[in-house]
Amino acid sequence: MKIKIDHLESVEIVELLQAHHQDMLQHSPETSVHALDLTALKAPDVTFWTAWFNNELAGCGALKALSPDHVELKSMRTSGQHLRKGVAAKLLTYLLAEAKARGYKTMSLETGTAAAFIPAQKLYKRFGFVNCQPFSTYVEDPYSLFLTKTLA
Repeated sequence: MKIKIDHLESVEIVELLQAHHQDMLQHSPETSVHALDLTALKAPDVTFWTAWFNNELAGCGALKALSPDHVELKSMRTSGQHLRKGVAAKLLTYLLAEAKARGYKTMSLETGTAAAFIPAQKLYKRFGFVNCQPFSTYVEDPYSLFLTKTLA
């Protein structure tokens, strides 16, 4: 699997992100969906990566700088044809290493609470993320679970 910074211009990534957003809307009300759109993912404080198997998009993930020591994990998604192949774990390993290399001390994330999000919750907890209070501009929401991990 090859992981690389992506500039969000290919049809494949646009389609994957659209599917990601539609999937979130099936399991959470629109006001509780915090997936970034293409414009927000291109912001200077966000770096976006894609994972590829033999020129086929396997998944994506992003880091959004919140402060010099705190980064948020955003837009983690595995494409449908690559589910259960370890793509998310490999991407998360890569993004954790990248965050450490950039000097971040803490990585946090928001994910959903519906049953569809349980595989993601299990992945994050397996990697040492623990429940936390809302961070950044998030507020308490029954559809959101907030997790954090110390990197240092």
